Amino acid sequence: MTPEQGRIYGLIGLPLKHSFSAAMHNAAFRALKINAEYRLFEIKPEELDGFFASLDDNNISGLNVTVPYKEKVLKFVKIDRECAFLRQIEAVNTIAKREGLWVGFNTDIPGFKRHLKEQFDPVNKTAAILGAGGAARAVAYVLASLKARSISVFDVDRQKSRKITDMIKGIFPGFPILPVDKIEELKIKDKDLLVNATPVGLKETDPSPVEKDQLHGGLFVYDLIYNPAQTKLLALANQAGARTSNGLGMLLYQGMLSFRIWTGQEACREAMEEALSLELSARR
Repeated sequence: MTPEQGRIYGLIGLPLKHSFSAAMHNAAFRALKINAEYRLFEIKPEELDGFFASLDDNNISGLNVTVPYKEKVLKFVKIDRECAFLRQIEAVNTIAKREGLWVGFNTDIPGFKRHLKEQFDPVNKTAAILGAGGAARAVAYVLASLKARSISVFDVDRQKSRKITDMIKGIFPGFPILPVDKIEELKIKDKDLLVNATPVGLKETDPSPVEKDQLHGGLFVYDLIYNPAQTKLLALANQAGARTSNGLGMLLYQGMLSFRIWTGQEACREAMEEALSLELSARR
C-alpha cells in the first residue's frame, strides 16, 4: 500500500522485531474495510527529530510508541485535555492528529488495568515493579489508583526509580512507594505481585531478571513481554508455583483503544485476537 492509497499508522521504537502490533492492527483495518496500513518504524535515537518533522509528508495519521521513546516523544505532542495527568506520568504510547496538532494519549494505562483486573485484584496487595521507564510508569499509576497497599520499584538507573516514586507521590500524596537500589531489596518473597516492565526477556539469550529462590507460590507474576509468550521469568515463576501472565492481553486492550482514538470506530476484537494467535503460532 502506498501513502496515496490510504492512511499510514505505525509503531515507533527500537527494537521492533518482536512486535505483533502490525499484524493486529492490519487485521482490524481489513475486517472493517478501512483503507489504511500499519507499519513498524524502527527509529534510532538520532533519527527521532527528523522522523517527527516528516510525519505529514509521509501521510502518517497516528502512531503507537514503545521502548525507548514513551517519555522522549512528549516534546513532540500536546497532551489530550482529558489526560492532563500524563504530564506528570511523562509517558505517551499513542499519538493522533487533532485539529492539526499531534496529541498524545496513554492507552497502556487502561489496557494494563483491564487485563490485570481480569486475573488479579491489587486492592490492599503489595507489589514490586522491575523497571522504571514509560511502561513502569503506567503500571505504577494503575496499581496506586487501584489502592494497592504498597509498591517497591527497582531499576538499574537509580535516578529513574526515584523519579517514578516522586511521580506517584505527586499524583497520590502519601502513597507508600519505595525506590530500591538492589533487586534483593524488593523483598519479592514478601510481595503479592511482581511486574516486569523491563525489556529483559525479549531476547532468547536474556536471563531471568530474578532468581527462582526469590519467587513463591503465593505470588502473581505479570511480564509485560508477550513475545516470547513465556519468558525465563515466567518459566521460573511457574516452577515456583506462582500464577503468571504475559502482556498479550494488555497489548490487545491498549491496541483496541488506540484504534478507536485514530479511527473513531470500535476495533474488531475477533480479528485482532485471531491475528495475535497466528503470530504466536508462527513465531514459536
